[in-house]
Amino acid sequence: MKRLEGKVAIVSGAGSVGPGWGNGRATAVRFAEEGAKVFAVDLNPDALQETVERAPQIKTHVCDATDGKAIAEMIHACLGAFGRVDILVNNVGGSAKGGPVEMSEEVWDAQLDFNLKSVFLACKHVLPVMERQGGGAIVNIASTSALRWTGSAQVAYAATKAGVMQLSRVLAVQYAARGIRVNSVVPGQLHTPMVETRLAGQRAGGDVEALLKQRVGRIPLGFMGDGRDTANAALFLACEESRFVTGTEIVVDGGMTARCD
Repeated sequence: MKRLEGKVAIVSGAGSVGPGWGNGRATAVRFAEEGAKVFAVDLNPDALQETVERAPQIKTHVCDATDGKAIAEMIHACLGAFGRVDILVNNVGGSAKGGPVEMSEEVWDAQLDFNLKSVFLACKHVLPVMERQGGGAIVNIASTSALRWTGSAQVAYAATKAGVMQLSRVLAVQYAARGIRVNSVVPGQLHTPMVETRLAGQRAGGDVEALLKQRVGRIPLGFMGDGRDTANAALFLACEESRFVTGTEIVVDGGMTARCD
């Protein structure tokens, strides 16, 4: 039996900013491989193309995850397509460089919306559905930036991802008696398409190889994982193998946050 056979899963941020295994794309494809009916959501329809090429059975939907009305319509569309929602993976997010002095108020507000409000809104609209069904699993994608300094000042990203983790814990306790589990995956410095398209410009003057060297140097295992490692952790938290796991986090970082030198 495939681990998600008969389950319906919404995966937000299921596209990617470039070719390869971003967290959302990898999660959508991995869930489909395990038998789930996947409702893959992204703001950019072009970003979903490679996701569907890798798993043609996936159904896609375009949605702004920071817009409450759009999120409500997205949940309704998933119900229309599949009749239920068993799993929600909130993967929308991204970083902006700078501390509070360098960062504009507008960027700070945008980061709050992108990284934290998006999770709040999706949970707000899916929890009543899961409650009516008698249960469900929510997996929120956080970041090791919520736990420690990871190489550059990105104060809004760090704060909002910490917020994602605590939001998950609170919801886990609030909804445990209703059969809904809520957990977080905390990816470390993975080699995803975002490294080349965004982070290298933010942190290494566009030098991708220099950035990769910096990131690997922080990882005790000596190599970077990719979105598939995040996806496998999310798969465990979404399936029945983790039926007694809620209100906690799986850190996927090659040992980076355990290191103190």
